[in-house]
Amino acid sequence: MPVQPELIELAPVPGCLPVSMPAREAAPIARAHERVMQIYAHLAIDKDAERWRRNRESGKLVGLNDATPYGYGRAEAMQCHVRFSAAGREGRLGKLLRLGLRAVTGFDLLHAWRNRDAIRVADVVWTHTESQYLAVAAVGLLIGKRVRLIGQSVWLVDRWRGLWWPHKWLFRRLIARVDVLSFLSPENAALARQLFPHARVEFLPFGIPAERRQPPRCRVDGPIRVLALGNDRHRDWATLIEAVRDVAGIELTILSGTVPAGLASGARNVEIRLARSHQELSAAFEAATLVCVPLRRNLHASGITVIQEAVLSGLPVIATDIGGLSAYFSADELRYVPMGEAAALREAIVEVAGDPAAALARATRAQARMGEGGELGAQQYVRHHVRLSAQLLGRDA
Repeated sequence: MPVQPELIELAPVPGCLPVSMPAREAAPIARAHERVMQIYAHLAIDKDAERWRRNRESGKLVGLNDATPYGYGRAEAMQCHVRFSAAGREGRLGKLLRLGLRAVTGFDLLHAWRNRDAIRVADVVWTHTESQYLAVAAVGLLIGKRVRLIGQSVWLVDRWRGLWWPHKWLFRRLIARVDVLSFLSPENAALARQLFPHARVEFLPFGIPAERRQPPRCRVDGPIRVLALGNDRHRDWATLIEAVRDVAGIELTILSGTVPAGLASGARNVEIRLARSHQELSAAFEAATLVCVPLRRNLHASGITVIQEAVLSGLPVIATDIGGLSAYFSADELRYVPMGEAAALREAIVEVAGDPAAALARATRAQARMGEGGELGAQQYVRHHVRLSAQLLGRDA
């Protein structure tokens, strides 16, 4: 039985729209007396908004990406002004100092310090991973400001047991300064409530731009073309390659830079390469029969971005049932397989390709979950952040 998402139930906020209403209509209905919320999105140094825009326009940014990093700029249509962290120019010495300090503290303190003026004037700060919110909390401590902070964690809970005890001590102190700890999976959110019982913990489902999509389809001609992609540390490439190695009628393409050297050695039906442009990725989706997302044990919904990209591309998806993915898509929408079982994965590939009607129905139901009228997508993801921010500012009273 699928895990139901522990969605936050937030009161309506003036200037924030219901899901079914287009974002472009948000600004006109805002009440004139309300001041626009000043949001500062502090992201990793390689997510500079201007570089993001240029790379997206040139096609170098691979994937279904928004005009701004993670779609946070959509909040501009929700009674917010959004400012993004700037990477700036960094020489060799500056980079060495920043990385050295990150190794010592466990987060990117110097990047946050360089953006301290934006942190100082923001009504609310948004972050995308623990490296950013820990740094923002530390900067707030250093400049003597209690920053209103929504801190999103990705890998922190997965890594917690293996952390060095001084890092645990420091992280706990800084987490006490975070207003909302947000998580992309109900599984790591549940563990976070145990680790940090005094913190406010929320599950905020991640979403990608869902306005553009391809009609669901299931290819029936030629070999079964399995596409797998992603660079997350929890991809189970070994099980996937074992499942299809030299199986007649199955061709596997892996688009990743993290497959261990030699893992597919001798497998004549396995191709491993990188997608160096969005055009290359689109062509790979177009040629595929189905998408497979093999995973190792994790708590953070590893693979959810690729799954949503595949769903919007109209393809059937097979995924390992781990990490809280069933909070996003049920077994009626994705074909789930148990972790680490190559035989079960091979059986699922043959089953999905062999029953195109069932595969098409599943892909259609999955796609209906996304975008306008659905529960998943960049618009919904950003709206959750806006509503939480309004709560922190007392605007939901």
